[in-house]
Amino acid sequence: MHDHTSDAMNAQERRATSALSLVFAFRMLGMFMVLPVLATYGQALSGATPFLLGLAIGAYGLTQAVLQIPFGMLSDRFGRLPIIYIGLLIFAAGSVVAGLSDSVWGVIAGRVLQGAGAISAAVMALLSDLTREQHRTKAMAVIGISIGLSFAVAMVVGPLVTRAFGLSGLFWFTAAMAVLGIVIIALGVPKPKVQLQHRESGVARAAFASTLRNSALLRLDFGIFVLHALLMASFIALPLTLVEQGGLPKEEHWWVYLVALFIGFFAMLPFIIYGEKQRQMKRVFLGAIGVLLLSELFFWWFAHSLSLLVVGTVVFFTAFNLLEATLPSLISKVAPAGAKGTAMGVYSTSQFLGAALGGMLGGWLFGMGGASVVFAGCAALAALWLFFAANMQEPPYVTSVRLPVSPAAMQETQWLTALSSQAGVMDAVLVAEEAAVYVKFDTQVIDRASIESYL
Repeated sequence: MHDHTSDAMNAQERRATSALSLVFAFRMLGMFMVLPVLATYGQALSGATPFLLGLAIGAYGLTQAVLQIPFGMLSDRFGRLPIIYIGLLIFAAGSVVAGLSDSVWGVIAGRVLQGAGAISAAVMALLSDLTREQHRTKAMAVIGISIGLSFAVAMVVGPLVTRAFGLSGLFWFTAAMAVLGIVIIALGVPKPKVQLQHRESGVARAAFASTLRNSALLRLDFGIFVLHALLMASFIALPLTLVEQGGLPKEEHWWVYLVALFIGFFAMLPFIIYGEKQRQMKRVFLGAIGVLLLSELFFWWFAHSLSLLVVGTVVFFTAFNLLEATLPSLISKVAPAGAKGTAMGVYSTSQFLGAALGGMLGGWLFGMGGASVVFAGCAALAALWLFFAANMQEPPYVTSVRLPVSPAAMQETQWLTALSSQAGVMDAVLVAEEAAVYVKFDTQVIDRASIESYL
């Protein structure tokens, strides 16, 4: 059984979690720093049109979506570290291609290459190899926080770096971030002694078909698809609207995003706490989609001065941050026992496809009729999401654990029937090839020690 003498992470787990969080953060910085500046600074690129700039913003999502799950499977076969190194080198190469380009097509090629370094699944699998089961959820939460923070930093630092060094300087900066990631992996991450086949963080072929048939999961996958499509499309129109309607030079946009993200972060916290504590996540979730829809309508109808644009941006990011934090938590609640890694793989693919489509959609709509048409299109997309989400079930409030099973318990499996029928246990799946059982349970009804006692 597990060693419960220490509730704290050991030195290796702390080191692995902090180093891999930094690698994730640096890579995400490189992806997102372009978002607030490409619509404005990109107009100087030769051949630039609104559609092609939109394609450049979202292009990384296409290759990321296609390659993320295969990269995770390759890391199972050839080891985590080689695949992560290759992914970071591809990302750096994409940044260099974009940095050397003065045409919009060169930047698109660079962004496609950046996305091809799709290491998220391999990094998560490495984190699983380096952390004990009872600390894994905590370690993954730290990575989640680092991704959220890096997005916020990118929105502020992107405009500042571009103001100082230009658009090509921004891409060289992201190349340096990728190289720094390689150094951190080489020097900061412990080498795993064993490589786990782990269904909480990796894609399991056996769980794939059932994940794609699960309507509750598909509804959440559609949600993250729309959320990132709205983000990318809105950022074709918003920076240009700040210049044209707000009279704010593109060099000054950083403070608008800083204010919006700072207020948006603290504004969303009470709703997350209320949703989890009072078990009202459905109400909070639908409310946030409604607010996102209202923010797009606000941009479309009222955003004709700088102060109103700032208000709209604050409201947009409050709803966006809330949904971005809530969706992965809903996926882990809804996914069947032993299928969380697979569900998250499909979810991430949907997110990147949304980013790719949103960039193209935003560029195309802007070419059709300017920023107001983009905001109208985004409002229609948000309304469609609200319609699909309205009849979702209240999610189960459960925790997932993976427990090793002794050879004796693998032979005599009556305990599994007893465990499955225990009050508070929603789902229990024995995976023979891992000699492990995956259990989903309600912590208000039964605790982890009681579940372990069955083994």
